[in-house]
Amino acid sequence: MGKWKKGEKLGEELYSKKDYESILIKTLGDSPKVRIIDFLLDNMLFDFTKKEIIEALGMSKQTFYKYFPDLEEYGVVVVSRKIGRAKLYKINTEHPLVKMLREYETKISQEIAEKAKTKKPILA
Repeated sequence: MGKWKKGEKLGEELYSKKDYESILIKTLGDSPKVRIIDFLLDNMLFDFTKKEIIEALGMSKQTFYKYFPDLEEYGVVVVSRKIGRAKLYKINTEHPLVKMLREYETKISQEIAEKAKTKKPILA
């Protein structure tokens, strides 16, 4: 899973590709809310403007603004700081849902790694 570095031009690169599916997207579905949460979880050390999130996901503004307010209202996403009039957002790592999703992602990743470890390589 590629991480986005602040300042990099990600724009429709990784997260907006149709063939990109994280564990969360594969198991919970490819909904706009899941995509926003997934992106912020993958990049939880950074904070982003709404515009940066929209560009990184390749999501339409209309779709983003339809779903993002719910995530903010329920505290899943929080304002981390303000620069001028712009607000920057990040995932709320203390929110119970976020904690649960992180644990879930870790558990499923471990299961996938275990399965891969037990598979025997096919010799040509």
